[in-house]
Amino acid sequence: MSDTNSIGLHQSSASQLAERLNVLLANYQIFYMNVRGYHWNVKGQDFFQLHTKFEEFYTDLLMKVDEVAERVLTLGHQPVHAYSDYVRIAGIQEDKDVHDGEACVRGVLRGYQTLIELQREILSLASDADDEGTAAQVGDYIREQEKTVWMLGAYLG
Repeated sequence: MSDTNSIGLHQSSASQLAERLNVLLANYQIFYMNVRGYHWNVKGQDFFQLHTKFEEFYTDLLMKVDEVAERVLTLGHQPVHAYSDYVRIAGIQEDKDVHDGEACVRGVLRGYQTLIELQREILSLASDADDEGTAAQVGDYIREQEKTVWMLGAYLG
């Protein structure tokens, strides 16, 4: 039996990466639903601006959900796909009944900060495993999301 998977990574490294990517996937799914909720429920004087911005965010998050799941498959593992598992393993918690624009923006900011922290961990694991595919993917996510964090912080003052 080979010690490497179909893309040439050591089985143990691929398993460890897939496990952490499944945690990332769970966080993306919960965060996606939170941002959808902010989009639907935000109220206040910044409604039009925030409603549009939240749609941009959740559209991007949905694309990343698919990309992370496909990376798990590429590593030779199965992506987690039950919402009960997402709730159980995600660090991001469901955010319910949030209507205030500033509170919604703070929720988005916390979500991105959580994703960045987890993605940095995965980036380190991927680098150690010589997994350029995962490293490039999460590296791109980190770069984009750091800029978003800066912008959200500027919005909040």
